[in-house]
Amino acid sequence: MRCSVTIRSVKWIPGGLSAAFFVGMIALAEPQSSERLAAESKRSTPAGATYSAPPGWSIHSGPSMVVLEPPETDSHLAIVDVRAVDAAAAVTAAWSAYRPDFKRSVKLVNPIPPRDGWDERKNFDYETSPNERAVIAALARRAGDQWTVVILEGTEPTFEKRGSQFGMVIQSLRPKGYERETFVGRKAMSLNPERIAEIKSFLETSMKKLGLPGASLALVDGGRVVFEGGFGVRELGKPAPVDANTLFMAASNTKGMTTLLLSRLIDQKKLRWDQPVTEVYPKFKLGDAETTRQVLVKHLVCACTGLPRQDLEWIFEFKNATPETSMALLGTMQPTSRFGEVFQYSNLMASAAGYVGAHLYDPKRDLGSAYDEAMQTMIFAPLGMNSTTFDMARALKANHATPHGDDVDGAPRVASMAFNYSVMPHRPAGGVWTSAHDLIRYVQLELARGKLPDGTQLVSEENILARRLPQISTGEDQCYGMGLSVDNTWGVTVVHHGGSMAGFKSDLMFLPDHSVGAVLLTNSDTGRMLLRPLMRRLLEVLFDGKPEAVGNLDAAAANYKATLAKERERLMVPADAGLVVKLAKRYSSTALGEITVRKDEGVTTFDFGEWKSTVASRKNDDGTVSFITTAPTVTGFDFVVGERSGKRVLVVRDGQHEYVFTEG
Repeated sequence: MRCSVTIRSVKWIPGGLSAAFFVGMIALAEPQSSERLAAESKRSTPAGATYSAPPGWSIHSGPSMVVLEPPETDSHLAIVDVRAVDAAAAVTAAWSAYRPDFKRSVKLVNPIPPRDGWDERKNFDYETSPNERAVIAALARRAGDQWTVVILEGTEPTFEKRGSQFGMVIQSLRPKGYERETFVGRKAMSLNPERIAEIKSFLETSMKKLGLPGASLALVDGGRVVFEGGFGVRELGKPAPVDANTLFMAASNTKGMTTLLLSRLIDQKKLRWDQPVTEVYPKFKLGDAETTRQVLVKHLVCACTGLPRQDLEWIFEFKNATPETSMALLGTMQPTSRFGEVFQYSNLMASAAGYVGAHLYDPKRDLGSAYDEAMQTMIFAPLGMNSTTFDMARALKANHATPHGDDVDGAPRVASMAFNYSVMPHRPAGGVWTSAHDLIRYVQLELARGKLPDGTQLVSEENILARRLPQISTGEDQCYGMGLSVDNTWGVTVVHHGGSMAGFKSDLMFLPDHSVGAVLLTNSDTGRMLLRPLMRRLLEVLFDGKPEAVGNLDAAAANYKATLAKERERLMVPADAGLVVKLAKRYSSTALGEITVRKDEGVTTFDFGEWKSTVASRKNDDGTVSFITTAPTVTGFDFVVGERSGKRVLVVRDGQHEYVFTEG
C-alpha cells in the first residue's frame, strides 16, 4: 500500500514575500526564479541534493540555495549548499547567504547519527522568548566535503499547522545520487527464539538507557502470538513486576479500536464511511458551518478536516466535562487550514467518532455509557480482551502500571494520576486501559483482515481495510488513515499508531504483507523515545537491515538529557520569591478555568483544580518572566507574566492558540 492521496491545490495568498526572505535574497546572484507548485514535486538543490517539495508551496531558487515558502508568508525553509570545515562554519555560512543580519545565540547543538547517505548530521537550536512565538533552527548535513544546511525560520502557528509538510522536506533531503535502503521483495524472516531474544535484549538495554521503570511487549508472527511478557516494575520503589497482563493507558491507540467499532456498525448497515455525519448525528457541529457540512464519517478520525490540535481546552478544565460537552466543545473550534490540505491531529474529532458510533449503537442511552457498552460488546469481548476497560477505578484496583516522569533535574519519579483523568470525557480518542496480552489480540485481528482465530469474520475485510486507506499525507511515504498511520519508509508497509498520556507511552505496529506485529506499553514519559527505534529494530531483525536502531535510541537519549540540562540552566527552582510575590493569588480564563497560586515553605504551586504542579521561574531574553510547571509528566507548561487592561495576566499557548488567565 503506497501513501498517495489527492490534495486540492491551495490558492495563492496575496501579500508577497516576507522581509526576511528579501534580505536573504540579497546574497543571491542572477538568475533567480520563483515557482508555485500545484502538486508534490521532487526537486534538487544547485549542488544536487534531492528533496520533495509540498503542494501549494513556492520555491525561490538561486545559485547556491533554494527557499521554500508555504502559503503563509511568515515562515520559510531554506536549503543552502556550502563548503566549510565543520558544521558550525557551514551553518554560519548558510545564515550569511540566507539572511546576513541574523544575530541569535545558539542554544544547543545536537549531533544525530549519520543516516540516509549523510556522513555527518548536527542540529542547531537557537534561543527565543515565548512571546516571539518563533521557530528558528538550522540542520547541518555533510556528504563528503559538501555541506547542505536547512534553515528553518518562522512562526509557531505556521510550523504547527504545516509540521507534516516541513517534515516531509527534511525527511526527503538526501545527497546527490544516494539510493535509499529498501526491503522491497524480501520475505520477512520468522520470529524464532533467537530473533525474539534480539528484540527483548534491545528493549531491556533501551529501558536502562532511558530510565524506564517498566514495559510490556507482545509479538505475533503468522497469526500466532510468539511472545508476551513484562520487563521492569510497575512502580519505582516497589517490587511488583510488570507482566503480560499488567494494565497501562494505551492513550491514542484507542483510536484504531474506535474506528473498528465504526467498521462493525457499517457492516450492520447503520452508517456509511461516505455519509455526512450530520445525517446520523444531527447535533454534530464544528465552529465553521462549511466544514461541518463537508465532514463525512470517514473524516472524523482522518486528521484532514483543517481542525487544529487544541488540547489545552480539555486537559485544563475537565471537572464537569461529559461526553456531551466534549461534542459541544467541537462547536467552538475553527479550522485553520482548508479541508484536505494538511495533516492536523484532533483528539476531539476522534472522540466524536466514538460517540457518534455510540449513539447509533444505543440512541436511548447517554453517550458515555453507550460507548463503553458498545466497545465491550462489539470489540473487547469477541477479541478476548478481558482485562481491557475504560473504567479508571477498575483499572487502578487491578494489576496496573503507575505513571512516571522525570523531574526538573532529569531524575525519574512516580507521577500523579490526576492529569490523566482529563481524557475520560473524551475517551474514544485515548482513554483505554489495556495489557500487552489483550492488545496483541487486536493486532491479530488486523493481520487476519477481520477474522477471529476460530475463523469467524468479526469485521468485514472491506471495512477493516478501509481504515488504512490514505486520507492525508503525514510525510515522505507516510500517511494517515482512520486512527491508523501507514508507513512505507523502508519499502514495506507498516501500519502503526502511538499513544501518549501523562506517564504512559505506547505503540502498536504490524506488517500486513508479512503477518508480523508487535505492541509495546510503557509507564514513563521517556518511553516515547523507544517507540520509533523499536519499530526500526523489528524491521532490522525481520529483514536483516542496517543496524541503526541502537544508534537512533542512543542519540535520542543523549540529546534529551542535553536539552533538559540546558533548559535547567535558565530555571530558578524553587521559583524566585521576588517574582512570585508579584503574582495575583488567583487567575481565571474563560476557556481554561482557574489557577490558584499557592506558596508553602518557599515552594510555589499552580493549582488548576483538577491537577496541580510546582513551578519554576525563568527570565526570558526579551525581558519577560515565565513560570514553568515542573511536576513529573506535566513539565513544561509555560505561563508568561504580563498585564492587559490594567490587570495582571498569565499567558499560555499551544501551537496555534493563545489563552489569557486574568487576575481575580
